[in-house]
Amino acid sequence: METAVKQKLRIAFVRRGYSRSGGAEAYLKRLADGIVKAGHDVQLVATNEWPEDQWPFGSITRLGATTVIGFADELEQIRPQLHCGVLFSLERVWGCDVYRAGDGVHRAWLARRRKFEVPLKQFVRAASRKHRDLLQLEESLLEKRKAGRVIVASQMVANEIIDLYRYPADTIDLVRNGVPLDEFRFDAELREKSRVELNLKQDQIALLFAGSGWERKGLLFAIQAMALCKNRKMRLLVAGRGDARPYKTKRLRFWREGPVQFLGEVADLVPVYSAADVFILPTIYDPFSNACLEALASGLPVITTPSNGFSEIIEDGVHGSIVDNPANLVGLRDAIHFWSDPSRRDTARSANIERALQFDISKNVAQTLEILTRVAV
Repeated sequence: METAVKQKLRIAFVRRGYSRSGGAEAYLKRLADGIVKAGHDVQLVATNEWPEDQWPFGSITRLGATTVIGFADELEQIRPQLHCGVLFSLERVWGCDVYRAGDGVHRAWLARRRKFEVPLKQFVRAASRKHRDLLQLEESLLEKRKAGRVIVASQMVANEIIDLYRYPADTIDLVRNGVPLDEFRFDAELREKSRVELNLKQDQIALLFAGSGWERKGLLFAIQAMALCKNRKMRLLVAGRGDARPYKTKRLRFWREGPVQFLGEVADLVPVYSAADVFILPTIYDPFSNACLEALASGLPVITTPSNGFSEIIEDGVHGSIVDNPANLVGLRDAIHFWSDPSRRDTARSANIERALQFDISKNVAQTLEILTRVAV
């Protein structure tokens, strides 16, 4: 047993695309850093989208395929050449030793999304080749058991995998996301500086929405709920990749200034967390939002929904608010009102920082390594 724990692992990580503000990419880099520091070898299988300077941990094998199926096919072809002890995929592929379902269950996401779409859009999505391909790969991993083990960050995703694909529960490991807590410590001086840079007045309440995939993460609901508050001193900061034009057309007439500030992709969100007062993510589906965990570690109350696996680790009214439905605008409005009280936010800051202590990235790395070591034996 002692020898197995100390053995040197050779791990090949698989992640197809890259986004500067992507939670999966940020998590993978933190995980790889921890694993390398523990004395193991890692490599990355990706496409040309992944910048060379964003992977200082080992070699990169770049695949030329431009589709999800093409990428999975090419991975199957070159798999013997990777010479790895563990193939660890954060991507839907045909098969792997360990699959981390960080993007959730695509079949479950499509089912949730249909509740918020008009029939025509549902029809177009059903005919989409991309969605059919993702479902085919997901079925290969889960229904056909081509994933040796599955790691999930939330019980919500574990339940979906078991219910929808009958994947055996005893081969699913729950490993919560982790962040480097030291990077997100509250700093009053940084807060003051960041608010000046973002042109926020002292008496303004800054809501923060961060993430890519704005439709899925509920940006429109956040904007509409803020409009219901009818508070001219509120600003919504939006960080992440997306098309701002459809959202800018939503008129919020009682504001003299633009109430929504689009920041674009932000490589370092720490100053933005510092400037914000409340974090809001009324998501339709999120396996476990990394941005919510970073906000928690920064001391911000988090407003989200039960459709976010992150909601499993917080207490409603203590660390933030869990609103039953992303389209419940009155519920979101009431949550924003609740956390507009500075004394409540001050109380939540200490509670949130204490709660976040359980989710340092070092704990995630240790739990993941324990699983990978068992798989490699």
